[in-house]
Amino acid sequence: MTGTTGGSGEKRLPEDFPPMMYLPCETHVARAEDAVVQLRELDDGRLVLPVYSALDRLHSCCGRRQPWLVMPATQLGKLRRIAYFDLVVLDMDIPEEQRVQEVNR
Repeated sequence: MTGTTGGSGEKRLPEDFPPMMYLPCETHVARAEDAVVQLRELDDGRLVLPVYSALDRLHSCCGRRQPWLVMPATQLGKLRRIAYFDLVVLDMDIPEEQRVQEVNR
């Protein structure tokens, strides 16, 4: 994620970052607070949080079976304190072989 650092040490989002984000999750859940966001590991060991600017982008990049949740981009700092990650990547294409093949409920 690129951005400037605010007074608290957290990076601010770029001005053109979407106000709402769609995040892939591990499974479908009935309550948002039970959701576990999906992180991806890069070859160098860093953890990436993929986020999507629209639901159609999540579907085209992750597949239609991918569980997801939507949240305001302003909550990204709070999420980072709960689920540690090194980078945020917008509209990341997930290879077909790594996509959800069946719906977990």
